[in-house]
Amino acid sequence: MTEQDKIQLGKTLWGIANDLRGAMNADDFRDYMLSFLFLRYLSDNYEEAAQKELGPDWPAQDEDDRRSPLAVLTNRTRRTVRYLRT
Repeated sequence: MTEQDKIQLGKTLWGIANDLRGAMNADDFRDYMLSFLFLRYLSDNYEEAAQKELGPDWPAQDEDDRRSPLAVLTNRTRRTVRYLRT
């Protein structure tokens, strides 16, 4: 990407941000967007951090299982807790 392309991309992104912001104050919009960016960061990094912490306890999955490994782990925990309560 050339420097001119980067400048044009920046202008386009700022234009889109201004359109999305509408009548909202720029400071309020910043807070709103930073919250979304933080949630995106968490969603992108949470599973990797959980896998690192759990190590060998990380659930193995079949290739055709489309659930998140954390969902599999949660379901296993619920079954274990239910079994222990009865």
